[in-house]
Amino acid sequence: MTATISPGTGAPHARILGVGGYRPARVVPNEEILKHIDSSDEWIRSRSGIVTRHWAGEDETVASMSLDAAGKAIADAGITADQVGAVVVATVSHFMQTPSVATEIAHKLGTGQAAAFDISAACAGFGYGLAVGKGLIVSGSARYVLVIGVERLSDLTDKEDRSTAFLFGDGAGAVVLGPSEEPAMGPTVWGSEGDKADVIAQTVPWDRFRIGDVSDLPVDSSGEVKFPALRQEGQTVFRWAVFEMAKVAQQALDAAGITAADLDVFIPHQANMRIIDSMVKTLKLPEHVAIARDVETTGNTSAASIPLAMERMLATGQAKSGDTALVIGFGAGLVYAATVVTLP
Repeated sequence: MTATISPGTGAPHARILGVGGYRPARVVPNEEILKHIDSSDEWIRSRSGIVTRHWAGEDETVASMSLDAAGKAIADAGITADQVGAVVVATVSHFMQTPSVATEIAHKLGTGQAAAFDISAACAGFGYGLAVGKGLIVSGSARYVLVIGVERLSDLTDKEDRSTAFLFGDGAGAVVLGPSEEPAMGPTVWGSEGDKADVIAQTVPWDRFRIGDVSDLPVDSSGEVKFPALRQEGQTVFRWAVFEMAKVAQQALDAAGITAADLDVFIPHQANMRIIDSMVKTLKLPEHVAIARDVETTGNTSAASIPLAMERMLATGQAKSGDTALVIGFGAGLVYAATVVTLP
């Protein structure tokens, strides 16, 4: 006789209970970026909306930034670290292939033996983490899930690349997900377009350095072989983000059963101010909807950008607890993830 497997006994729904963020101490203005590229402050601002970004120091690692943000999120959620059943870390800038940085974070937080793993989904990583965390809670695999988006993109920035040198910043954002009696997280609309994988990518794979033949690799102004960095086809990314991601955002609204008029807050991936403004226009968001524009002072922090923007909006009063927010991340892969959430 075939054995019957008992179903999980999870919560009926999941919600964001707390949020925390960490920005490195060092603030880098456009003037510092201009030391390495032929451009101007006006050009950078007009193309991206970025005025400053934060770059991590030697002691501000992917793990340490995550621990700071996670500690704040756990406190904000009103739980203790040993209640966390899973730690999910979205990042592309943890250079240790294995073990995952999530295991180090889970241990140092004092979670006990929480499940811990990393997600590599670039700027959509936090959205992927929300979907996974919600699934763990509803299925009964964990009661509380810590989702972290963290990047040290300054390590992957070619400071002589005029098209990307000004874009990237460092930081960590975290949320705690927990059980809810009422729906507080809509269905995630996510996916990938692998035929566009070359549009945003690392310049060279790590194993090229192991092979030893670096004769055809990029070199810097001093003749030294460049460390792998992020590159992108800016105009292609812009068009894709504005037109295709607006459609995905609308699908997330439809999946949650609401309209743009029902929104209080819009928190898109902080890639570029022009992309944000274009998406707002395409979605026809009403004037009462608060728009996250953290990119101006934080730069593009990939997986960390949405939770950092969320944390800042709540801290400054631009958004408040209980607000309905649309979040959407999109980036290298090309990958994307969008959902509607109730803010903690």
